[in-house]
Amino acid sequence: MLAISLRKIVHIIYLAREGSVGEGEAHAFIDALNSDEQASLTAVAWIGRGAFDADDYAEAVATAEAEATTPTADYLMGMPHLAENLENGLEELGLDPTGEEEDFLRQGS
Repeated sequence: MLAISLRKIVHIIYLAREGSVGEGEAHAFIDALNSDEQASLTAVAWIGRGAFDADDYAEAVATAEAEATTPTADYLMGMPHLAENLENGLEELGLDPTGEEEDFLRQGS
């Protein structure tokens, strides 16, 4: 379903939580994603903040692709509550990142 792995989303969640400490790394990480991953990540964040319903995931991805006017990293890192939006979006989509979070914390990024 998603064009981005749960591990990558978990990585971004943790970087976003670090605030200014992780901002540069988060920008670089998001910039390194391919366009499909960036659109999927944006769609998850939008679903998490309530701009789209989980059933409209494909529409959210298409909108993210069509309306990308600024670099995705700039857009997402400027989004208030990015980490929470991503977590909520995963939950709305019925995806549980718990296993990926445990692996991420155990192995590091």
